[in-house]
Amino acid sequence: MAWQKSSGYNQRSRIETQIGRWKVVIGHKLKARTFENQKTEAKIGVRVLNQMTELGRPNFERTA
Repeated sequence: MAWQKSSGYNQRSRIETQIGRWKVVIGHKLKARTFENQKTEAKIGVRVLNQMTELGRPNFERTA
């Protein structure tokens, strides 16, 4: 497992998972025509995905 840390595999895997989520939830391409509207569409998509990710993330509490 040391090769994963040394090569950055874990981070790459997380990024690929996020891109996969983006494509499933938002779509494979932006629908806006102008660049400004595309930037806005991307920002909205990022906020939606961040909220969805936050909902599924567990909260850890120390018990000892």
